[in-house]
Amino acid sequence: MNSFWENNYVLTAANYSVVVLSIIVFLSIFELVTKYKNMDEIKNGNLAVAMATGGKIFGIANIFRFSILHNDSLVTMLLWGLYGFILLLVGYFIFEFLTPKFNIDEEIEKGNHAVGFIAMIISIGLSYVIGAGIMA
Repeated sequence: MNSFWENNYVLTAANYSVVVLSIIVFLSIFELVTKYKNMDEIKNGNLAVAMATGGKIFGIANIFRFSILHNDSLVTMLLWGLYGFILLLVGYFIFEFLTPKFNIDEEIEKGNHAVGFIAMIISIGLSYVIGAGIMA
């Protein structure tokens, strides 16, 4: 059975499946903490929401990228990915806290491209910092 999991095709498919499912779960959690409905806003053409959501997807995937590169076990990779997601979520709340003059969610929901862009860059940037910690 060990040779089955050592096959690169099997391992790639397993990693892919775990990451896709994790992205779906993690985006659902982000949906709970934001005041707007991501997919409804994206469907209506809200570019700010699309940028912020795209940044979250990229951030989560990038964290898993580092986790896959650094860990041999699927379970360990998933645990580091979960830990990275929690740190990304904390970063989201810190961003909200550091902007007391306006509400991030409200601005993104209103279609403020500048706030959506900054939210995207924060998610992407933090994913590299989190990934570097995973690789340490």
